[in-house]
Amino acid sequence: MNSQELAQYLEATNSISKPWLLIQLRLQKLQERRATTSPEEYAQELIDIHQDLMNLGEWWQGIEDEVF
Repeated sequence: MNSQELAQYLEATNSISKPWLLIQLRLQKLQERRATTSPEEYAQELIDIHQDLMNLGEWWQGIEDEVF
């Protein structure tokens, strides 16, 4: 699934408010740009995405049935 298909899926399923799926979209877009991105820029963007993922923490605890 490319980033455009993933974005369409997120819109169609009203999943735009699910941050872990937005991180997946960011990863897919980064992967698609890998050939045209310098190794340093790629690594920095990957670090940024990873940090955003880690910042999500365990926000879902107690509301698992609502969000998954």
